[in-house]
Amino acid sequence: MTENPLEVIKNARFWLEHIAGSGQPSAEQFTLIRDAGYICIINLALPTSTNALVDEREIVTGLGMNYIHIPVEWQKPEIEQLRAFFDVLERLEGQEIWVHCALNYRVSIFLFLYRVIKLGSSQSATWEDVLDIWEPDEVWCGFIRDCLASFGLDSEIEDVC
Repeated sequence: MTENPLEVIKNARFWLEHIAGSGQPSAEQFTLIRDAGYICIINLALPTSTNALVDEREIVTGLGMNYIHIPVEWQKPEIEQLRAFFDVLERLEGQEIWVHCALNYRVSIFLFLYRVIKLGSSQSATWEDVLDIWEPDEVWCGFIRDCLASFGLDSEIEDVC
Protein backbone atom coordinates (compact mmCIF):
# COMPACT_ATOMS: atom_id res chain seq x y z
CA MET A 1 0.00 0.00 0.00
CA THR A 2 1.40 3.40 -1.02
CA GLU A 3 1.61 6.07 1.66
CA ASN A 4 -0.12 9.35 0.87
CA PRO A 5 2.69 11.94 0.49
CA LEU A 6 0.40 14.59 2.00
CA GLU A 7 0.32 12.76 5.33
CA VAL A 8 3.70 14.35 6.16
CA ILE A 9 1.89 17.67 6.66
CA LYS A 10 1.09 18.42 10.32
CA ASN A 11 -2.28 16.89 11.32
CA ALA A 12 -3.33 16.31 7.69
CA ARG A 13 -6.86 14.89 7.44
CA PHE A 14 -8.97 13.95 4.44
CA TRP A 15 -12.55 14.39 5.69
CA LEU A 16 -14.48 14.96 2.50
CA GLU A 17 -14.03 13.89 -1.10
CA HIS A 18 -12.83 17.32 -2.25
CA ILE A 19 -11.77 18.95 1.02
CA ALA A 20 -8.74 18.19 3.17
CA GLY A 21 -7.12 20.09 5.98
CA SER A 22 -3.99 20.39 8.06
CA GLY A 23 -1.81 22.50 10.24
CA GLN A 24 0.52 25.03 8.60
CA PRO A 25 2.17 23.56 5.51
CA SER A 26 5.75 24.52 4.66
CA ALA A 27 6.53 26.22 1.36
CA GLU A 28 7.68 22.86 -0.02
CA GLN A 29 4.52 21.12 1.17
CA PHE A 30 2.36 23.53 -0.84
CA THR A 31 3.99 22.00 -3.92
CA LEU A 32 2.89 18.54 -2.71
CA ILE A 33 -0.64 19.86 -2.21
CA ARG A 34 -0.71 21.31 -5.72
CA ASP A 35 0.74 18.13 -7.23
CA ALA A 36 -2.04 16.15 -5.52
CA GLY A 37 -4.59 18.18 -7.49
CA TYR A 38 -5.70 20.80 -4.98
CA ILE A 39 -6.47 24.10 -6.66
CA CYS A 40 -7.41 26.30 -3.71
CA ILE A 41 -5.85 27.00 -0.32
CA ILE A 42 -7.97 28.47 2.48
CA ASN A 43 -5.96 29.78 5.41
CA LEU A 44 -7.83 30.25 8.72
CA ALA A 45 -4.73 31.20 10.73
CA LEU A 46 -3.56 34.67 11.61
CA PRO A 47 -0.39 36.03 10.01
CA THR A 48 1.13 35.86 13.50
CA SER A 49 0.20 32.19 14.09
CA THR A 50 2.77 29.52 14.81
CA ASN A 51 4.95 28.84 11.74
CA ALA A 52 2.95 31.28 9.58
CA LEU A 53 4.63 31.98 6.24
CA VAL A 54 5.00 35.71 5.63
CA ASP A 55 4.79 35.20 1.87
CA GLU A 56 2.19 32.43 1.84
CA ARG A 57 -0.13 34.15 -0.65
CA GLU A 58 2.76 34.58 -3.09
CA ILE A 59 3.91 30.99 -2.64
CA VAL A 60 0.43 29.58 -3.24
CA THR A 61 -0.50 31.80 -6.18
CA GLY A 62 2.98 31.28 -7.64
CA LEU A 63 2.17 27.57 -7.76
CA GLY A 64 -1.01 28.34 -9.72
CA MET A 65 -3.45 27.78 -6.87
CA ASN A 66 -6.08 30.18 -5.55
CA TYR A 67 -5.51 31.62 -2.09
CA ILE A 68 -8.22 32.71 0.34
CA HIS A 69 -7.42 34.05 3.80
CA ILE A 70 -10.10 34.12 6.50
CA PRO A 71 -8.06 35.01 9.61
CA VAL A 72 -9.69 33.59 12.75
CA GLU A 73 -8.44 34.89 16.09
CA TRP A 74 -7.76 31.92 18.37
CA GLN A 75 -9.54 33.30 21.43
CA LYS A 76 -12.33 35.02 19.51
CA PRO A 77 -13.72 33.04 16.57
CA GLU A 78 -16.73 34.76 15.02
CA ILE A 79 -19.79 33.40 13.27
CA GLU A 80 -19.25 35.87 10.39
CA GLN A 81 -15.98 34.08 9.67
CA LEU A 82 -17.81 30.75 9.62
CA ARG A 83 -20.40 32.18 7.22
CA ALA A 84 -17.61 33.47 4.96
CA PHE A 85 -16.05 29.99 5.07
CA PHE A 86 -19.37 28.38 4.12
CA ASP A 87 -19.75 30.86 1.24
CA VAL A 88 -16.31 29.98 -0.11
CA LEU A 89 -16.95 26.23 0.12
CA GLU A 90 -20.30 26.59 -1.62
CA ARG A 91 -18.78 28.76 -4.36
CA LEU A 92 -15.99 26.22 -4.93
CA GLU A 93 -18.17 23.11 -4.57
CA GLY A 94 -16.65 20.10 -6.29
CA GLN A 95 -13.19 21.64 -6.53
CA GLU A 96 -10.18 20.31 -4.64
CA ILE A 97 -9.73 22.52 -1.56
CA TRP A 98 -7.04 22.41 1.13
CA VAL A 99 -7.89 24.26 4.35
CA HIS A 100 -5.25 24.97 6.97
CA CYS A 101 -4.53 26.89 10.14
CA ALA A 102 -1.61 26.59 12.56
CA LEU A 103 -2.37 23.07 13.88
CA ASN A 104 -5.66 22.06 12.19
CA TYR A 105 -7.63 22.99 15.30
CA ARG A 106 -9.61 25.88 13.78
CA VAL A 107 -10.06 23.88 10.58
CA SER A 108 -11.39 20.84 12.43
CA ILE A 109 -14.10 22.98 14.07
CA PHE A 110 -15.02 24.89 10.91
CA LEU A 111 -15.28 21.64 8.95
CA PHE A 112 -17.20 19.98 11.79
CA LEU A 113 -19.74 22.80 11.59
CA TYR A 114 -19.82 22.69 7.78
CA ARG A 115 -20.42 18.95 7.76
CA VAL A 116 -23.14 19.17 10.44
CA ILE A 117 -24.90 22.38 9.35
CA LYS A 118 -24.54 22.25 5.58
CA LEU A 119 -24.19 18.52 4.84
CA GLY A 120 -26.44 17.15 7.60
CA SER A 121 -23.78 14.86 9.08
CA SER A 122 -24.25 13.31 12.50
CA GLN A 123 -22.82 15.51 15.25
CA SER A 124 -21.54 12.60 17.31
CA ALA A 125 -19.85 10.81 14.40
CA THR A 126 -18.34 14.03 13.07
CA TRP A 127 -17.21 15.03 16.56
CA GLU A 128 -14.95 11.97 16.66
CA ASP A 129 -12.93 13.50 13.80
CA VAL A 130 -12.36 16.64 15.88
CA LEU A 131 -11.28 14.62 18.92
CA ASP A 132 -8.83 12.74 16.72
CA ILE A 133 -6.86 16.00 16.54
CA TRP A 134 -7.60 17.86 19.78
CA GLU A 135 -10.06 18.46 22.60
CA PRO A 136 -11.67 21.89 22.16
CA ASP A 137 -11.57 24.28 25.07
CA GLU A 138 -14.33 26.47 26.51
CA VAL A 139 -13.91 29.17 23.83
CA TRP A 140 -14.33 26.74 20.97
CA CYS A 141 -17.11 24.73 22.62
CA GLY A 142 -19.02 27.97 23.14
CA PHE A 143 -18.40 28.90 19.51
CA ILE A 144 -19.76 25.54 18.36
CA ARG A 145 -22.91 25.89 20.49
CA ASP A 146 -23.48 29.48 19.31
CA CYS A 147 -23.03 28.53 15.65
CA LEU A 148 -25.34 25.53 15.87
CA ALA A 149 -28.00 27.67 17.58
CA SER A 150 -27.58 30.39 14.95
CA PHE A 151 -28.47 27.82 12.30
CA GLY A 152 -31.42 26.49 14.35
CA LEU A 153 -29.71 23.32 15.62
CA ASP A 154 -29.34 22.03 19.16
CA SER A 155 -25.96 20.76 20.27
CA GLU A 156 -25.94 16.98 20.61
CA ILE A 157 -22.41 16.94 22.04
CA GLU A 158 -23.00 19.01 25.18
CA ASP A 159 -21.90 16.15 27.40
CA VAL A 160 -18.42 16.31 25.85
CA CYS A 161 -18.15 19.97 24.85
